[in-house]
Amino acid sequence: MRILQTINQPEFANLPPGAIVPTLADRELFIGSESTIYRVMKEAKQLCHRGKARRPAHNRPKPFTATGPNEIWCWDITWMPAAAKGHYFYLYMIMDIYSRKIVGWEVHFAESAWLGADVIEKAALRERLHGKPIVLHSDNGSPMRASALLTKLYELGITASNSRPRVSDDNAFIESLFKTLKYTPRYPTGGFKCIDACRRWTQQFVQYYNGQHRHKGISWVTPLERHENQDVEILERRSRVYAAARKANPNRWSGEERKWTHIKSVTLNGRKEPNINKIAA
Repeated sequence: MRILQTINQPEFANLPPGAIVPTLADRELFIGSESTIYRVMKEAKQLCHRGKARRPAHNRPKPFTATGPNEIWCWDITWMPAAAKGHYFYLYMIMDIYSRKIVGWEVHFAESAWLGADVIEKAALRERLHGKPIVLHSDNGSPMRASALLTKLYELGITASNSRPRVSDDNAFIESLFKTLKYTPRYPTGGFKCIDACRRWTQQFVQYYNGQHRHKGISWVTPLERHENQDVEILERRSRVYAAARKANPNRWSGEERKWTHIKSVTLNGRKEPNINKIAA
Protein backbone atom coordinates (compact mmCIF):
# COMPACT_ATOMS: atom_id res chain seq x y z
CA MET A 1 0.00 0.00 0.00
CA ARG A 2 1.22 3.46 -0.89
CA ILE A 3 0.72 4.86 2.64
CA LEU A 4 2.83 2.19 4.31
CA GLN A 5 5.51 2.40 1.63
CA THR A 6 5.72 6.15 2.14
CA ILE A 7 5.73 6.37 5.93
CA ASN A 8 8.32 3.57 6.21
CA GLN A 9 10.82 5.33 3.97
CA PRO A 10 14.01 6.25 5.89
CA GLU A 11 13.19 9.96 5.95
CA PHE A 12 9.74 9.36 7.47
CA ALA A 13 10.37 6.25 9.59
CA ASN A 14 10.98 8.29 12.76
CA LEU A 15 8.20 10.84 12.21
CA PRO A 16 4.55 10.80 13.36
CA PRO A 17 1.75 11.36 10.83
CA GLY A 18 1.37 14.92 12.08
CA ALA A 19 4.84 15.71 10.70
CA ILE A 20 4.62 13.52 7.59
CA VAL A 21 1.42 15.08 6.18
CA PRO A 22 2.68 18.71 5.98
CA THR A 23 6.06 17.57 4.63
CA LEU A 24 4.30 15.78 1.77
CA ALA A 25 1.96 18.74 1.25
CA ASP A 26 5.01 20.99 0.72
CA ARG A 27 6.01 18.58 -2.05
CA GLU A 28 2.49 18.78 -3.51
CA LEU A 29 1.77 15.20 -2.50
CA PHE A 30 -1.28 13.83 -0.70
CA ILE A 31 -1.47 10.17 0.31
CA GLY A 32 -4.15 10.52 3.00
CA SER A 33 -5.17 12.54 6.03
CA GLU A 34 -3.56 12.13 9.45
CA SER A 35 -6.52 10.07 10.66
CA THR A 36 -6.27 7.81 7.60
CA ILE A 37 -2.55 7.27 8.15
CA TYR A 38 -3.16 6.47 11.83
CA ARG A 39 -5.86 3.96 10.83
CA VAL A 40 -3.55 2.26 8.32
CA MET A 41 -0.72 2.14 10.88
CA LYS A 42 -3.06 0.57 13.42
CA GLU A 43 -4.19 -2.09 10.95
CA ALA A 44 -0.54 -2.84 10.13
CA LYS A 45 0.34 -2.96 13.85
CA GLN A 46 2.73 -0.05 13.43
CA LEU A 47 0.92 2.28 15.81
CA CYS A 48 3.79 2.72 18.25
CA HIS A 49 6.30 5.34 19.32
CA ARG A 50 8.40 6.33 16.30
CA GLY A 51 11.95 7.54 16.70
CA LYS A 52 15.01 6.71 18.79
CA ALA A 53 13.78 8.40 21.94
CA ARG A 54 11.71 6.19 24.16
CA ARG A 55 8.74 7.28 26.17
CA PRO A 56 9.59 7.42 29.85
CA ALA A 57 8.50 4.30 31.66
CA HIS A 58 6.09 4.96 34.50
CA ASN A 59 5.90 1.72 36.40
CA ARG A 60 3.06 1.05 38.78
CA PRO A 61 3.93 2.26 42.29
CA LYS A 62 5.36 -0.33 44.64
CA PRO A 63 2.58 -2.16 46.52
CA PHE A 64 2.41 -2.02 50.31
CA THR A 65 0.08 -3.90 52.64
CA ALA A 66 -1.23 -2.61 55.97
CA THR A 67 -2.36 -5.07 58.63
CA GLY A 68 -3.11 -2.45 61.26
CA PRO A 69 -3.57 1.29 61.78
CA ASN A 70 -0.78 3.81 61.25
CA GLU A 71 1.17 1.70 58.77
CA ILE A 72 0.15 3.34 55.48
CA TRP A 73 -1.31 6.79 55.03
CA CYS A 74 -2.34 8.65 51.90
CA TRP A 75 -2.88 12.36 51.45
CA ASP A 76 -3.87 15.00 48.94
CA ILE A 77 -5.03 18.58 48.55
CA THR A 78 -8.42 19.49 47.10
CA TRP A 79 -10.16 22.73 46.25
CA MET A 80 -13.00 23.96 48.43
CA PRO A 81 -14.95 26.67 46.56
CA ALA A 82 -15.45 30.08 48.08
CA ALA A 83 -18.72 31.98 47.67
CA ALA A 84 -16.93 34.39 45.33
CA LYS A 85 -16.73 32.76 41.91
CA GLY A 86 -13.23 31.71 40.91
CA HIS A 87 -11.85 31.72 44.44
CA TYR A 88 -10.96 28.61 46.43
CA PHE A 89 -9.66 27.39 49.74
CA TYR A 90 -7.35 24.39 49.94
CA LEU A 91 -8.15 21.35 52.05
CA TYR A 92 -5.16 19.25 53.10
CA MET A 93 -6.29 15.80 54.24
CA ILE A 94 -4.53 12.63 55.39
CA MET A 95 -6.21 9.21 55.62
CA ASP A 96 -5.10 5.93 57.17
CA ILE A 97 -5.89 3.33 54.49
CA TYR A 98 -6.31 0.44 56.95
CA SER A 99 -8.93 2.12 59.13
CA ARG A 100 -10.03 4.87 56.68
CA LYS A 101 -9.71 7.30 59.58
CA ILE A 102 -8.92 10.92 58.73
CA VAL A 103 -5.78 11.38 60.83
CA GLY A 104 -5.02 14.94 59.80
CA TRP A 105 -6.54 17.89 57.97
CA GLU A 106 -6.30 21.65 57.65
CA VAL A 107 -7.78 24.33 55.36
CA HIS A 108 -5.53 27.09 54.00
CA PHE A 109 -5.57 29.93 51.50
CA ALA A 110 -2.81 28.41 49.37
CA GLU A 111 -1.32 25.15 48.14
CA SER A 112 2.17 24.76 49.55
CA ALA A 113 4.72 22.06 50.34
CA TRP A 114 5.56 23.85 53.59
CA LEU A 115 1.93 23.78 54.71
CA GLY A 116 1.64 20.12 53.68
CA ALA A 117 4.73 19.24 55.68
CA ASP A 118 3.27 21.00 58.72
CA VAL A 119 -0.05 19.11 58.45
CA ILE A 120 1.79 15.79 58.16
CA GLU A 121 4.05 16.54 61.12
CA LYS A 122 1.08 17.44 63.34
CA ALA A 123 -0.73 14.25 62.35
CA ALA A 124 2.37 12.18 63.14
CA LEU A 125 2.59 13.78 66.59
CA ARG A 126 -1.11 13.19 67.34
CA GLU A 127 -0.82 9.54 66.32
CA ARG A 128 2.45 9.14 68.28
CA LEU A 129 4.40 7.76 65.36
CA HIS A 130 7.87 8.59 66.65
CA GLY A 131 10.22 5.81 65.53
CA LYS A 132 7.50 3.79 63.80
CA PRO A 133 7.94 2.99 60.09
CA ILE A 134 5.10 4.29 57.95
CA VAL A 135 4.43 4.85 54.25
CA LEU A 136 2.80 8.07 53.02
CA HIS A 137 1.29 7.89 49.54
CA SER A 138 0.33 10.83 47.35
CA ASP A 139 -0.08 11.82 43.74
CA ASN A 140 2.59 13.64 41.70
CA GLY A 141 1.53 17.20 42.47
CA SER A 142 4.31 19.75 42.89
CA PRO A 143 3.82 20.13 46.68
CA MET A 144 4.15 16.34 47.06
CA ARG A 145 7.48 16.28 45.22
CA ALA A 146 8.97 19.44 46.71
CA SER A 147 12.22 19.16 48.62
CA ALA A 148 10.73 20.91 51.67
CA LEU A 149 8.14 18.17 52.09
CA LEU A 150 10.49 15.30 51.28
CA THR A 151 12.98 16.62 53.83
CA LYS A 152 10.28 16.69 56.50
CA LEU A 153 9.26 13.10 55.66
CA TYR A 154 12.88 12.03 56.03
CA GLU A 155 13.10 13.74 59.43
CA LEU A 156 9.93 11.95 60.56
CA GLY A 157 11.11 8.56 59.27
CA ILE A 158 8.25 8.38 56.76
CA THR A 159 8.66 6.57 53.44
CA ALA A 160 7.25 8.52 50.48
CA SER A 161 5.23 6.77 47.77
CA ASN A 162 3.90 8.51 44.67
CA SER A 163 1.35 7.78 41.97
CA ARG A 164 2.25 7.60 38.31
CA PRO A 165 1.89 10.90 36.43
CA ARG A 166 -1.70 11.56 35.35
CA VAL A 167 -3.00 8.28 36.83
CA SER A 168 -5.59 9.34 39.39
CA ASP A 169 -6.62 5.87 40.55
CA ASP A 170 -3.13 5.24 41.95
CA ASN A 171 -4.35 7.37 44.86
CA ALA A 172 -7.87 5.96 44.91
CA PHE A 173 -8.37 5.91 48.69
CA ILE A 174 -8.09 9.66 49.15
CA GLU A 175 -9.97 10.40 45.91
CA SER A 176 -12.84 8.27 47.19
CA LEU A 177 -12.79 10.20 50.47
CA PHE A 178 -12.95 13.53 48.65
CA LYS A 179 -15.91 12.29 46.63
CA THR A 180 -17.71 11.28 49.84
CA LEU A 181 -16.95 14.70 51.32
CA LYS A 182 -18.19 16.69 48.32
CA TYR A 183 -21.29 14.59 47.71
CA THR A 184 -22.50 14.60 51.30
CA PRO A 185 -25.96 16.23 51.44
CA ARG A 186 -24.80 19.12 53.63
CA TYR A 187 -21.94 20.15 51.37
CA PRO A 188 -22.53 23.85 50.54
CA THR A 189 -22.90 23.91 46.78
CA GLY A 190 -22.83 27.71 46.76
CA GLY A 191 -19.35 27.79 48.29
CA PHE A 192 -18.04 28.89 51.67
CA LYS A 193 -18.41 32.52 52.77
CA CYS A 194 -15.00 32.57 54.44
CA ILE A 195 -12.14 30.28 55.40
CA ASP A 196 -13.42 29.97 58.97
CA ALA A 197 -16.77 28.70 57.66
CA CYS A 198 -14.90 26.17 55.54
CA ARG A 199 -12.87 25.01 58.54
CA ARG A 200 -15.94 24.66 60.76
CA TRP A 201 -17.79 22.64 58.12
CA THR A 202 -14.79 20.38 57.53
CA GLN A 203 -14.36 19.78 61.26
CA GLN A 204 -17.99 18.66 61.51
CA PHE A 205 -17.56 16.38 58.50
CA VAL A 206 -14.41 14.79 59.96
CA GLN A 207 -16.14 14.15 63.29
CA TYR A 208 -19.08 12.54 61.50
CA TYR A 209 -16.93 10.54 59.07
CA ASN A 210 -14.57 9.17 61.70
CA GLY A 211 -17.11 8.54 64.43
CA GLN A 212 -20.43 7.77 62.72
CA HIS A 213 -19.93 6.88 59.07
CA ARG A 214 -20.07 3.09 58.62
CA HIS A 215 -17.67 2.35 55.78
CA LYS A 216 -18.43 -0.36 53.24
CA GLY A 217 -14.74 -1.14 52.66
CA ILE A 218 -14.18 -2.13 56.29
CA SER A 219 -17.33 -4.22 56.82
CA TRP A 220 -19.56 -1.33 57.81
CA VAL A 221 -17.78 -0.27 60.99
CA THR A 222 -16.70 3.32 61.58
CA PRO A 223 -13.11 4.39 60.85
CA LEU A 224 -12.58 5.27 64.51
CA GLU A 225 -13.78 1.83 65.67
CA ARG A 226 -11.37 0.11 63.30
CA HIS A 227 -8.51 2.50 64.11
CA GLU A 228 -8.90 1.63 67.78
CA ASN A 229 -9.08 -2.12 67.00
CA GLN A 230 -12.69 -2.44 68.16
CA ASP A 231 -13.95 -3.81 64.84
CA VAL A 232 -13.19 -7.49 65.54
CA GLU A 233 -15.42 -7.52 68.64
CA ILE A 234 -18.15 -5.52 66.87
CA LEU A 235 -18.22 -7.90 63.89
CA GLU A 236 -18.25 -10.97 66.13
CA ARG A 237 -21.18 -9.50 68.06
CA ARG A 238 -23.09 -8.90 64.81
CA SER A 239 -22.43 -12.49 63.78
CA ARG A 240 -23.86 -13.75 67.08
CA VAL A 241 -26.97 -11.60 66.60
CA TYR A 242 -27.56 -13.08 63.15
CA ALA A 243 -26.87 -16.64 64.32
CA ALA A 244 -29.35 -16.23 67.18
CA ALA A 245 -31.97 -14.77 64.85
CA ARG A 246 -31.63 -17.71 62.49
CA LYS A 247 -31.82 -20.21 65.32
CA ALA A 248 -34.95 -18.58 66.69
CA ASN A 249 -36.73 -18.57 63.32
CA PRO A 250 -34.93 -20.85 60.79
CA ASN A 251 -37.83 -20.78 58.29
CA ARG A 252 -37.10 -17.15 57.47
CA TRP A 253 -33.62 -18.02 56.18
CA SER A 254 -33.22 -19.41 52.66
CA GLY A 255 -29.42 -19.57 52.82
CA GLU A 256 -26.50 -18.74 55.06
CA GLU A 257 -26.74 -15.73 57.32
CA ARG A 258 -24.75 -12.66 56.45
CA LYS A 259 -21.03 -12.92 57.10
CA TRP A 260 -19.62 -10.03 59.06
CA THR A 261 -16.06 -10.55 57.88
CA HIS A 262 -13.11 -8.82 59.48
CA ILE A 263 -10.89 -7.26 56.79
CA LYS A 264 -7.45 -8.35 57.93
CA SER A 265 -5.35 -6.29 55.53
CA VAL A 266 -5.57 -3.48 52.99
CA THR A 267 -3.15 -3.15 50.08
CA LEU A 268 -2.03 0.09 48.50
CA ASN A 269 -1.37 -0.12 44.75
CA GLY A 270 -2.21 -3.81 44.87
CA ARG A 271 -1.61 -6.14 41.96
CA LYS A 272 -1.48 -9.87 41.50
CA GLU A 273 2.14 -10.48 42.34
CA PRO A 274 3.60 -12.70 45.05
CA ASN A 275 6.11 -10.19 46.42
CA ILE A 276 4.44 -7.57 48.57
CA ASN A 277 6.37 -5.13 50.76
CA LYS A 278 4.66 -5.52 54.09
CA ILE A 279 5.06 -2.76 56.63
CA ALA A 280 5.59 -4.09 60.13
CA ALA A 281 2.94 -3.22 62.67
